[in-house]
Amino acid sequence: MKHTAAAQLHVGLTFDLADEYRSSVQSEEDLAEFDSEETILGIEQALALKGHRSERIGSIQSLVAALAAGRRWDLVFNIAEGRHGAARESQVPALLDAYAIPYTFSDPLVLALALHKGHAKAVARAAGVPTPNYQLIERLADLAVCRLTYPVFAKPVAEGTSKGISQDSVVADARRLRQHCAELLDRYRQPVLLEEYLPGREFTVGIIGCGERARSLGTLEVLLVGDADVGVYSYRNKKEFVGKVEYRRLESERDCVVESVESVALAAYRALGCRDAGRVDVRLDASGSPCFIEVNPLAGLNPRVSDLAILVTQTGLGYPALIAAIVDEASERTRTKRDAVTQK
Repeated sequence: MKHTAAAQLHVGLTFDLADEYRSSVQSEEDLAEFDSEETILGIEQALALKGHRSERIGSIQSLVAALAAGRRWDLVFNIAEGRHGAARESQVPALLDAYAIPYTFSDPLVLALALHKGHAKAVARAAGVPTPNYQLIERLADLAVCRLTYPVFAKPVAEGTSKGISQDSVVADARRLRQHCAELLDRYRQPVLLEEYLPGREFTVGIIGCGERARSLGTLEVLLVGDADVGVYSYRNKKEFVGKVEYRRLESERDCVVESVESVALAAYRALGCRDAGRVDVRLDASGSPCFIEVNPLAGLNPRVSDLAILVTQTGLGYPALIAAIVDEASERTRTKRDAVTQK
């Protein structure tokens, strides 16, 4: 992987630590998108290996206080998920934009768009990226005009880490669909996304870079084994993946589907305007053609269990090199922007 190494930087770290919120939530699922101490330590250690000096900032509330106190950084490594609102992942980047402080990963517009899976599909489909047929259900009355072919797949429209996805997410008839949508609407207080169920193989593609420079880091096939929930990458399967999920790296010389899967993933990543790094989920339809499912522009970065970390371990790139590459991409992107402004 070719990229320009960043100079030694003072890097702030924005994040939401699960342990800080544990006493204020109703279930462990409510903490699913937040990070562990292991993740923050992993990023800090990887930054130190490249000579960067890191400083923990924490959540948006801590960022507000730090900015008000006059603290600044050369770059902010942002993995803050946010807690409230449909654009919660956009809050930290928007604040950093207001102070003209560079940061890693996508901008507020892209993060808000990607979090709402229905809007993300609309943009991707308009750009020619294949997706399953879908429909948004904002209230149960919307089911009266559901024209999707059963079975359908139902999930909250703006959650991550497979929250709200279970064995019950694949629905075979209208009665059960109404019941399941009622449960999701009540539990998650947001629209439900319905998709025509894709019965084929499932993949997740790691991507690094921006725009035309974006390229695949590799592809993992998600294989359900043992007593896993069948046919769905559920919250239970993801959380308790040992003995339920195997992640197998695809190699182009052995599997002819790699090129088409990665082509769809890159097309979706570029169409949505993602930058620096991310992960795109793709699944095959009944005819074996790949379809875009969703993009994660703030992919999990736990060095041991996150999909992206598992991928770079299997490719031989390694976790420290992944973190270094993300910083290099963000540094090159912001340097190029500054140069363009200077030349005007």
